Amino acid sequence: MNVPSGSELIDANIALLQQALSLLARVDQERFSRSSSALAPHGMGSHLRHVMEFYECFLDGLATSQIDYDARKHDPSIESDRNKAADQISLIIRRLQAASWVPSDRAVAVRMDNCALDIYVNSSVGRELQALTSHTIHHFALIAVALRLHGVELEHSFGMSPSTLRFQSATPGTPSAEASS
Repeated sequence: MNVPSGSELIDANIALLQQALSLLARVDQERFSRSSSALAPHGMGSHLRHVMEFYECFLDGLATSQIDYDARKHDPSIESDRNKAADQISLIIRRLQAASWVPSDRAVAVRMDNCALDIYVNSSVGRELQALTSHTIHHFALIAVALRLHGVELEHSFGMSPSTLRFQSATPGTPSAEASS
């Protein structure tokens, strides 16, 4: 069994956050902060804020080995200001890079989501980094829907899990297979 190191998992998360920075450079302020009426209030800005706050909770929790994803700040300025969002993503990337020494098998306790009781479950840094990857991809898929409704062209792979992309590239007739042929 090939177990990825903490730095490999951090690199995967950084690559996703760099995709977000690249997208921010292509999207104007209005498309960033505005939601389609069909999706309101869930536009690009609100999804990026949510994703970044999960990373902040993870990184803040490394100091005590106790992570509470419900301790998000819900800062509305990040979802309404494209430049502030970009600055926040860059800061999170730097914090992840600084944490690359943390072993993936290091034990952490994670507060149960939306639990009125103060209950923590056992996890590891690697498991939480993998969960952050999945969580980020999921929200990127929602961002892709919101932006496509605004007429923004995105790469086919944005918001797609690596396993889906591998399946599509190996399966004739899927969008990814057609793009590569």
